Amino acid sequence: MEESINSTGTRADAGGLSLKDLFYKYIRFLPYFILSVAIALLAAFMYLRYADRSYSSVGSMQIKSAQGNQRSDKVEDLLSGGNRSQNIQSEIEVISSRPLMKRVVQRLNLQFSITAVGRVRDQNVYGQAPFEILVYELKDSTKSFTLNVKFIDDNKFRLNNSEQSFAFGDLLTNRFGVFVIKQLSEPAVGQEYRVQWRPLESVARSYASAIKVQPKGSGTGILTVSMEANNPRLAADIINSLMVQYDSLTVEQKNHSIDQRIAFIDGRLHQLKGETDSLQEISLGFRDKNNVIDAQTQTGNSFAIINEADRRIMQEEIKMGLVDYITDYLKQKANQFTQVVVPSALGLEDIVLNDLISGYNRAQLERKSLLESNIPPGNPAVREIESLIEQQRQSVLENLKNIKVTYLDAIGQIRRNTDNERTHLKALPGKMKELLDVDRQINTKLALYSLLEGKREEAAIERAATTSNSTIIDQAGENRTPVKPNKNMIQLIAIVLGIGIPAAILFIAELMNDKIQTRNDIERMTEAPIIGEIGHSYSDSTLVVNRTSRSMVAEQFRTIRSNLDYVLTRSTKFVCLITSSFSGEGKSFVSTNMGAVLAVAGKKSVILEFDIRKPKVMSGLKMGKHKGISNYLAGNAELESLIIPVPDCENLYVLPCGPIPPNPSELLLDPRVTEMFEKLKRDFDVVIIDTAPVGMVSDAITLGKFADCTLYLTRQGHTYKKQIGLVDEMYREKKLPKVSIVINDVKLKPGYGYYGYGRYGYGYGYGARGSYYEEEVTPKKKSAGPILFSHQHIQTQINYQ
Repeated sequence: MEESINSTGTRADAGGLSLKDLFYKYIRFLPYFILSVAIALLAAFMYLRYADRSYSSVGSMQIKSAQGNQRSDKVEDLLSGGNRSQNIQSEIEVISSRPLMKRVVQRLNLQFSITAVGRVRDQNVYGQAPFEILVYELKDSTKSFTLNVKFIDDNKFRLNNSEQSFAFGDLLTNRFGVFVIKQLSEPAVGQEYRVQWRPLESVARSYASAIKVQPKGSGTGILTVSMEANNPRLAADIINSLMVQYDSLTVEQKNHSIDQRIAFIDGRLHQLKGETDSLQEISLGFRDKNNVIDAQTQTGNSFAIINEADRRIMQEEIKMGLVDYITDYLKQKANQFTQVVVPSALGLEDIVLNDLISGYNRAQLERKSLLESNIPPGNPAVREIESLIEQQRQSVLENLKNIKVTYLDAIGQIRRNTDNERTHLKALPGKMKELLDVDRQINTKLALYSLLEGKREEAAIERAATTSNSTIIDQAGENRTPVKPNKNMIQLIAIVLGIGIPAAILFIAELMNDKIQTRNDIERMTEAPIIGEIGHSYSDSTLVVNRTSRSMVAEQFRTIRSNLDYVLTRSTKFVCLITSSFSGEGKSFVSTNMGAVLAVAGKKSVILEFDIRKPKVMSGLKMGKHKGISNYLAGNAELESLIIPVPDCENLYVLPCGPIPPNPSELLLDPRVTEMFEKLKRDFDVVIIDTAPVGMVSDAITLGKFADCTLYLTRQGHTYKKQIGLVDEMYREKKLPKVSIVINDVKLKPGYGYYGYGRYGYGYGYGARGSYYEEEVTPKKKSAGPILFSHQHIQTQINYQ
């Protein structure tokens, strides 16, 4: 108990509502939830009954990916037509495109849709209609129109609700065009059909948007084509026809590409034949004029000699580079005594050089071995090895120098020979070079001519063997189980809405409720301790506490009496101030019964009727009017003569208010007030001050200096939440001594626990047998209005004071 009053942290933890509390809080609204769910389910039933059915159909096809061999010839890439591979995503777009759907619409004659008019809902009778419409003439092919056909017998019908009847095969002429209705089967007498015609573009757009094409798996090339429609056969026919039309479209596209390729090849062959003939005539004339036998052979020998010379020079230069590399390596100071051996001759075919480098590397390795044996670098053996290394290095450098001179001499000789050959080549007549150019052009033209002839034959063969790049794996079938509306989903949504709508209404009502309803409302807004809760009393008397009372309210006052011992640290004598935010929160009722509960505990208690403006203690005790505090403060009476004992309640006394003065606030500033409290503290164990509301007048703050503790009254469903801020201000700024909150008039509300809070387990104990409390009988009629007081008649409603 001490923790629940003094520990803010403990109270804050207890302030939250558990799941069980929330359940009981809202279970009282269960009938509304049931009614809301029932209405929602009824709405769902009506929707399911009248909503149009939607059926789904699914087919699958495989897109073949034809990837040819890799080609590097740009001419061949140009002639290949770009069909070496298929982009699956591109094919998906083609399948779901409007142009392809137009072919399907024309194939299935889907510009006409026939709907059977029913009582509950209309039904698309695609493939089941007893007739079809043949169009002979349309007045405007860009506008939609509707025809109503109603059969009056097996062969006759009326059109658009007209009185004139028509028979199958009659020529029908109206403002839309000229039509003929052809019979397919025997119609039902009295059945009405609605025939709608729409433009091709509109129909193709609506059906194309309903097509869904998705890859079945990654890298498989298999596509699933699905569609939802209001007729299962319609959905299946559209998908199957779509796959067939796609096959036809790809074949047509391939043939068109091949035809363009053949036309291009034919034009190029004709052009190349003329160019080749002209070049051959030029070549023959040149040879006859210049007496050239074989210019190509003559120049070829010269070029071969020059190329061989260039190759040998390159080899010699590479060897010179190796010589320079080894020389630079040996000349570097950092490599003088390196632990890494000198590179080998790297292909230099010189035995002396290879022997010198091998000796140099052996000396380096020997020096390394000595150093790794912990022989210091200054050791004579190391010095001797280093001298040998230096001699070997100089020998290698000298040998490399000689080798380089040899390579330079060889390169010079080769270049002199090359210059001679170049001079001989330049001596050839200029006309021979021109002949070579003409022959090259002739060969190029002939090679290209042969290539194009081969490509033309390939294209002709390819056109004759053109196949589609797709294969239908699984045709779509009629699925007569509707996918929309989804019965289970609609019912689930109805249940959710049926629960959610009243829950939202309750939640909004909770947000808009600005009055205290639960203990948790107070604990969220102030740290002031709650010392107790007073339930609603149905007793006819204000005084509900006596020595023999066992009612719930009486026991709650006893609980507050026990809690006061912890607030006052078990003081034997004290002054308790009782106030509230405004009138009507039950100060007089609580003051009277707090005095009584302390009196029955053996403490001599007196209740001061200090709510001078609206005194109610005496009227609540039905003790009439007497002189009191105002008389004493005015000096017209002695204090001892004004104190009146309460009948049938030992140790309880009342100090009445007396006549209502014109200046109550100034009266409380009289020095006699201090003198009065000194006398009362001396003569009584407990002084209860029933003061005016602190939120309306300053009397309570003025009297607070005489009190040891303060009971601040709040009332369930009456005190505004914003007024708890005043309680918190009094508590934090200590304007009143030891402020504790009492929650008054707590009524039983299903869902909040007993008395709306259930903190101390007051929810059981009523009854004649085995009970803790006496059962209070609820009166049949309760006053719903405010409390009325007058000099002639006093109507008292307990707890509302």
